[in-house]
Amino acid sequence: MKIKLAVSGCQGRMGQRITALALKDKAFAISALLEDKNRPDVPLISHNLPVSFDGAHLKGSRVLIEFTTPDATIEHLKACQKYGVNMVIGTTGFTKPQIAAIKKASTKIGIVFSSNMSVGVNVVFGLIRWAAQITGKNYAIYLTETHHVHKKDAPSGTAKTMADIAETSSKTKVKSIDSLREGEVIGDHTITFESAVDLLSIHHHAKTRDIFAEGALVAAKFLANKKKGLFNMQDVLGLK
Repeated sequence: MKIKLAVSGCQGRMGQRITALALKDKAFAISALLEDKNRPDVPLISHNLPVSFDGAHLKGSRVLIEFTTPDATIEHLKACQKYGVNMVIGTTGFTKPQIAAIKKASTKIGIVFSSNMSVGVNVVFGLIRWAAQITGKNYAIYLTETHHVHKKDAPSGTAKTMADIAETSSKTKVKSIDSLREGEVIGDHTITFESAVDLLSIHHHAKTRDIFAEGALVAAKFLANKKKGLFNMQDVLGLK
């Protein structure tokens, strides 16, 4: 049986790629496409499917993939709890109360909540954990990240996750996180460990947004048979 998949922000960069890839994947059937009713440019039909503006249209879906804004995500979180729809959340920039709401909702529905859905980036997370454990307090840690000019939050959610992993594993604070917003850069992240005698860098470069879209679909498949619980991509990929 196909997974009934809903896609939020269906006219956004990520939403369009997720929808296009899901339509090619025999594991999925698109059950709902959602968009912001306040956007004047939203079509009523996308990929020959109707576009909805009300969370009530999530009823009957198994999983919702959400790459939108924090406020929109929290609104859909309420609808997903009401209708028993699991969520893949790739939105970033949440406040602490909003993160708490997501964690609370995971006691009722299954949620994959990750700052980055890319398989490659999640491998990098593992490398950072390993490197930080070994270098410990003997190395200073620096982070740089670059994204397109349309990205609103800085530092990126991925950079924050990288910093959290490095600090937890090394027992020392990251010295700095430098954020750049230029052109149409999809995502570049570099973490550097520097001592008096050497310098170690781990870098990830995203070529296309499909790496995030593909990862989100992997997460949706992971959630298809989950009743509840809070997971991240490390769980999805078995990297812990």
